Amino acid sequence: MVLKALGPFSALGALVVVGLVWYYFSPEYTNVGYKPSQPIEYSHKLHAGDLGMDCRYCHTSVETTAFAGVPPVQTCMNCHKLILTESEKLKALYESWDSGKPIAWTRVHDLADYVYFDHSAHLNAGVGCESCHGNITQMDVVKQVHSLSMAWCLDCHRNPDKHLRPKSKVTEMGWVPPANQLEMAQKFKKERNLKPSSDCTVCHR
Repeated sequence: MVLKALGPFSALGALVVVGLVWYYFSPEYTNVGYKPSQPIEYSHKLHAGDLGMDCRYCHTSVETTAFAGVPPVQTCMNCHKLILTESEKLKALYESWDSGKPIAWTRVHDLADYVYFDHSAHLNAGVGCESCHGNITQMDVVKQVHSLSMAWCLDCHRNPDKHLRPKSKVTEMGWVPPANQLEMAQKFKKERNLKPSSDCTVCHR
């Protein structure tokens, strides 16, 4: 008798458990906010924000290849041969320079191995870095701000209008879309022949 009375509550409890597992084990919960410690305390806020360095100075291949690329030590040393040469915070940089051993950066935005993503295709379509990475110029420590889940990617492929901008603005952080953004997006889609596919083979090859 008691079990019969508890029946509806047991079913409800099972649904709650399934819902909690579904959310707390999803990328929305497990990945968003991820910001690992790095071998060097590199501040994007200082370099890209305060100093105004363009993303492409360090991520040189982002417009031409699938990968944004991590800058070699030489790129850092272009400035740090002269700047803060005695800083303890940069000890790992100078050790890498002297030894020739690359710095072991920890990847923040790490898609599954079975997912194909092409940075150049998105930038050349006019999708800003900020759409996926957030406003890097405000981050002392880079963190993941979006889930990068399949559903999240598909939402953009199905309705990319709010993410499209002039190609000259793709690396500009804090870019404010104009009032006619949707009209402008239609123009860009026609000019750039943009037809984002939601076919499985686009990302799973």
